[in-house]
Amino acid sequence: MNFAFSEEQEELRGIVKAFLNDKSDEATVRKLMDTESGYDTAVWTQMAEQMGLQALVIPEEFGGQGFGFVELVVVLEEMGRRLLCAPYFSTVVLAGMTLIHSGDDAAKAEYLPGIADGSTIATLAYTEPNGRWDAEAVTMTATGSGDSWTLDGEKLYVLDGHTANLIITAAKTPAGISLFAVDGDAAGLTRTALSTMDQTRKQARLEYSGVPARLIGADGGGWDVLSTVLDLAAVALAAEQVGGGQEVLEMAVQYAKDRVQFGRPIGSFQAIKHKCADMLLEVESAKSAAYYAGWCASELNDELPSVASLAKAYCSEAYFHAAAENIQIHGGIGFTWEHPAHLYFKRAKSSELLFGDPTYHRELLAQRIGI
Repeated sequence: MNFAFSEEQEELRGIVKAFLNDKSDEATVRKLMDTESGYDTAVWTQMAEQMGLQALVIPEEFGGQGFGFVELVVVLEEMGRRLLCAPYFSTVVLAGMTLIHSGDDAAKAEYLPGIADGSTIATLAYTEPNGRWDAEAVTMTATGSGDSWTLDGEKLYVLDGHTANLIITAAKTPAGISLFAVDGDAAGLTRTALSTMDQTRKQARLEYSGVPARLIGADGGGWDVLSTVLDLAAVALAAEQVGGGQEVLEMAVQYAKDRVQFGRPIGSFQAIKHKCADMLLEVESAKSAAYYAGWCASELNDELPSVASLAKAYCSEAYFHAAAENIQIHGGIGFTWEHPAHLYFKRAKSSELLFGDPTYHRELLAQRIGI
């Protein structure tokens, strides 16, 4: 087991970092935050056609590059550093992983090539007004059989749900939780963009009224797929959080060096030194958790469920604490709209709650290891 990234993985990191520094700078993020779609279609196309990022973990037989989860961790970490405004997480991580692990070869052949070439924006509609992330969260009903199904109910906090043209939806049939593919413009589907604290990651409410759907995988076999996908999503989000945490750490340290008060840099004051040291310790520990979880995800080994919850809980708190301390170290300017510190603070808070907060994941971890 090697915990160091390979030369090729570091080269991938460098290429993605340079691309995002150019295409996802602060001015671009602020501009896209204020749009309804929340992303730049030209950059999305460039990510697919020139960078091949959407195809990264899609199997080669379905038009992808066939890389592993560790490479995805590298890419997501850099996206977290730059607060990329794009439906990448929803399309590649949520929808892509659901399809890959669905066991439905026909669905993979139909939908994965579109994700790989960037023509399909997809998402997973799972959470409902009850706000839960476990199997009991799904109360939406599906009626029908064979190739003819309809869905009725409501989904909330669906990432990029208002712009996706493929929505993989979890619903209950008499056999149990099942997965369905729904077209973004399907009859009976009402999509409403939500006003959220973190404007860099768009969310939507989806209302289903007799919406036609296609069954993916086995009827009643949805939770087996979803439980794995939610673990993978937790690991992927932890990687994003590590990137954001590293960025706010560097931002705080640089300001502590530059800001002079009482004739000396504020970084020379003990209180600021302690804050920066604590941030460094937490961010480095978060990296260890996220990287190990990424390796477990790439191997799909028995440790994944417990390590995924551990990484999500720790990285959530580390990122949020680092983002808050960054504002404190910046002082008055850190509280202003003009400074980027608040953008990371809001992303940190929304990511902390996404897929379950740290308390939920610590309880889940306790259950999974038999405490």
